[in-house]
Amino acid sequence: MVVTPDWLPELEYLEDYNGDWPKYLAAIYEIFCNDFVHSSPTFQGRRLALKRHPVVHGKEATFWHLTSSGDSEADREPDFRRCERIRWPRPVIENDTDPNLKIWSEKRKGEDRIHIWFEAEGYLVVLAKRRDYILPWTAFYVEHKHQRTKFTKRWKKNS
Repeated sequence: MVVTPDWLPELEYLEDYNGDWPKYLAAIYEIFCNDFVHSSPTFQGRRLALKRHPVVHGKEATFWHLTSSGDSEADREPDFRRCERIRWPRPVIENDTDPNLKIWSEKRKGEDRIHIWFEAEGYLVVLAKRRDYILPWTAFYVEHKHQRTKFTKRWKKNS
């Protein structure tokens, strides 16, 4: 039986902001800034940096990759499951020794990517390795059982 770890924060719901999208967006951006801009997170002792460009509506690319989905930067749409979990990426990254997390590296789009699969919560954080630092690349909730099975198989293959 998997128990939700104490380090995993509560979800941040749009409903808590009376469905006011601009107010919610400002709140989740502030959370993002507190976790990644105004502090110095690390992964396994390596500094995390941000993918800042393209800056859209005054917000860094990393923020949009943690809160929206879409194939092109210009056409990303809010992903409410990602938004709700805006407090999760940093603690998942920093609690990499938790046995509930499955971690592996693999080549994706020509670069080394670290995957942190929180199988019990259906949540994946992807980091991109650089020479002197690591970029939080994306993070998302995995809704469908077949997709969850796929990530577990990828972990088994690459761990």
